[in-house]
Amino acid sequence: MTAVDDARALLARPAVGVWSAPGRANLIGEHTDYNEGFVLPFAIAQRTVAAVALRDDDVIRVRSTFAPGSVEVSLAELDARIAAGGLDWAGYPLGVAWALRTAAPDAAPRGVDIALASEVPVGAGLSSSAAIEGAVASALNDVWNAGLDKIALARVGRTAENDAVGAPTGIMDQMASMLGEADAATFLDCRTLETRPVALGFDEAGLAILVVDTLVEHAHSSGGYRERRASCEQGAAAFGVPALRDLTVDDLPRAAEILDDVTFRRVRHIVTENQRVLDTVAALDADGPTAIGDLLTASHASMRDDFEISVPELDLAVETALSAGALGARMTGGGFGGAAIALIPTELVPAATEAVHAAFAASGFRAPNVFTVTPSEGARRDA
Repeated sequence: MTAVDDARALLARPAVGVWSAPGRANLIGEHTDYNEGFVLPFAIAQRTVAAVALRDDDVIRVRSTFAPGSVEVSLAELDARIAAGGLDWAGYPLGVAWALRTAAPDAAPRGVDIALASEVPVGAGLSSSAAIEGAVASALNDVWNAGLDKIALARVGRTAENDAVGAPTGIMDQMASMLGEADAATFLDCRTLETRPVALGFDEAGLAILVVDTLVEHAHSSGGYRERRASCEQGAAAFGVPALRDLTVDDLPRAAEILDDVTFRRVRHIVTENQRVLDTVAALDADGPTAIGDLLTASHASMRDDFEISVPELDLAVETALSAGALGARMTGGGFGGAAIALIPTELVPAATEAVHAAFAASGFRAPNVFTVTPSEGARRDA
């Protein structure tokens, strides 16, 4: 059975439609999004599906294949339930419903059953949460006649994640999931929300993106993520600028003078990562994907040493992939676990996969989940 079949099977009523949105892999640009900087993610083929049926009352009922039972909230009680918290996974779809009502005051909310099924690995840094948000937002946008465009729906997803779930993330994940295109990344200016597709050309160059999901779980709402964000805000405040986006590498000597060591290194990661994103886009435009490997690897070193969000499993995945012939490799996602990606010649994928499994076994780590991802289409209606 497909994810569409799985979602439909959870509904007690006939579905009026099926919508889906993909997870995303971030090619480069980590933690730059909430600093109003630059990112370069791409949507992946793995998707979350939302099947929706209409109800005769004002209840929103959510079910999923990845958690037992269901959660029901009336539209009249939605604000109070979101404020109370404690909704676990249901906070994502219910948070979207809550945020959509505010974003589209002329919408016509009504009771619905929402059934979710997902192919996106949870906790792998591939944004399973944005896939849920994108699928549900796309569905309710149509069913409630909200009339929002994809960028507005990405904002709805971010509001749900920030204010309903309590994860202080930026908008990169939602934008990538909504706007993805086949064989392209989405270059996003997180301050202006201006985007443009950037051709990747992996297939033509004989390259693949190999994902090593370490199965070390992370949570964006946990303390480490919040601490990094607070350090960035501290650094921006010390310079009197709205966000670290406003600093360049030329400001780093001054930053070293006025900031404590930890805050300086957090700032240095963001400033240099923004530059690496710009350099990666320029390299892809001018020379294609074979020219970006060193930038990916430098990004990982910065996250490991300056932002300190890597873990031994991620470092081992990166080192092993590079030894197996990858042009570049880096952890992807919020850090403290999750996945690494490697840009690698397609013919080397089987040997690299074996090498990663062997290295993890030799280090006594849990066996990782290793697979390739393909730059794919964003949120859509499937049926």
